[in-house]
Amino acid sequence: MCRQVFVDKPARCLAYHDHSATMASCCAGGDSLGWATPIDAYTNSERETLLYTIAVVPDHSRPDYLATIDADPESETYSQVIARTPVPYKGDELHHSGWNACSSCFGDKSGKRRKYLVTPALATNRVYAFDVATDPRQPTLAKVVEPEALKKTGLAYLHTSHCLANGEVMISGMGDADGNAKGGFILLDGDTFEVKDDKWADQTTEFGYDFWYQPHHDLLVSSSWGAPSAFSKGFNPAEVAEKYGDKLFFFSWKERKLTQTISLGAEGLIPLEIRFLHDPWKANGFVGAALSSNVIHIHKEVNGSTKWKTDVVIKQPWTKVEGFIYFSNWLRGDLVQYDISDPASPKFNSRVWLGGSIRKGGSVKVLEGLPEDTPEQPEIPTVKGVELQGGPQMIQLSRDGRRLYVTNSLFSPWDQQFYPGLAEKARAAPGLPG
Repeated sequence: MCRQVFVDKPARCLAYHDHSATMASCCAGGDSLGWATPIDAYTNSERETLLYTIAVVPDHSRPDYLATIDADPESETYSQVIARTPVPYKGDELHHSGWNACSSCFGDKSGKRRKYLVTPALATNRVYAFDVATDPRQPTLAKVVEPEALKKTGLAYLHTSHCLANGEVMISGMGDADGNAKGGFILLDGDTFEVKDDKWADQTTEFGYDFWYQPHHDLLVSSSWGAPSAFSKGFNPAEVAEKYGDKLFFFSWKERKLTQTISLGAEGLIPLEIRFLHDPWKANGFVGAALSSNVIHIHKEVNGSTKWKTDVVIKQPWTKVEGFIYFSNWLRGDLVQYDISDPASPKFNSRVWLGGSIRKGGSVKVLEGLPEDTPEQPEIPTVKGVELQGGPQMIQLSRDGRRLYVTNSLFSPWDQQFYPGLAEKARAAPGLPG
C-alpha cells in the first residue's frame, strides 16, 4: 500500500520553497539544491523519469520499503516498480518523507546537496535516510537513527520531515513514548543525521501533526491529528472530543516561540496537511480539516500584521449512507481541483473518482449528499485491468503541472478499518506498487 510519491529527475528539482511539500523532487540544474524560483522550475525543468514512494506492509510479514517507479514513457519498464529498498525491521509503519537539503538552501556554496529521503517510522520512532542520488534507479538505505537516540527529545510518533535552510532536518512529533498527545519538533544534522541536543522550540503543543514554515513572514504553523494512543487503534468517533485536535499553532520562526493558537471548532476538526502558496512572499495557506470535510484559508489579519486568522473557504457536505457518515475524500474517493487564484474564494473546477467506499456496486449504499456533478454512485476506473482500491490520499503534482501522482494508503490501522481488502488486493495487482 503506497503512501507518498517523490519525483526524481537526475540533476533536476521541483521548486524554490518546496521544503514543506509533502512530496518533492531532486537536484536542480545550475544549483545542486533547487531552482531560484517556482517559475524557473515550471518553465525550465525536464519531465520526471523516476518516482519514489513509500510502500507499507500492514500485516508486518515483511519490512516496509521504498519503491522506485519508472516514469519515463519511452522506457520499456514505464509505470513499473524497478527497485524495492527495504528497511531492516518489520512493523515500522513508514509514513511521510522529506529531503535532507532543499531549495531553502538555494545558492548555498558549502557543498550541501539533495541526496537523501528522510523517512520517520510512525510506529517505532526510527528515522531512515535513503540515498537516492548515488544510483537513482537503485536507492540504498544509508542511515538508521534508532529510537534510543531520540529519547532525549521527549518526543515520539514522528511525522513530517522538512529540510531547513541551515542544512538541518526538522521532524514533527505527535506524542510522548506512552502515546499521550504532545506536539513538538526535533532536529537532525542533514549529513550525519545525528540528533541535536536541543529541540527546535522548548514549548510543546497540545497536539502535533504537519507543519509549514515561511521565514519571510516569521512563521511556523503546525496542525493537530490526535493522541497516538487513540489513532493507533483505528478511528473511534466517541473519542473525538478528548483525543483529537481542532487547533493550529503559530510560532515565531525567529524566536522559536509559540505566539498564537487558533481553535477551529466544529468546522475544523482534525486539521491535517498545511500548504502555503509557492510564492514565499504571499501570506496565504490552506489546511484540510479531515473530520469536518472543510478546507480552511490561513492568512494575516491585515497586511503587515503579526496575527493570523482563518476562514472556511471550501465546504463539502457529508455523504449520508446506510450506517455511516464519511468525513474525508480519502473515504469518499474523489480527488477535487479548485482554482485558488483568489485564495479567499476558491472555485470548483473538476473532480475525478479514484476509489473510495461509495463506489458503484460496493457494499455502501448512498442515501444523499453526493456532489452535484455526481448524480449517482461513481464507477471506479481500472488500471491494467485492476480496479483501484482504497482512496486518494497523498498527491504530487509534476513540475510542469501536467501530471498528478496519487497514493492510496493513509495509516495501516485506518486502512484495515475502512478498506479491509486493500492490502490483499494490492499484493495481487500485477505491475502495480504493492
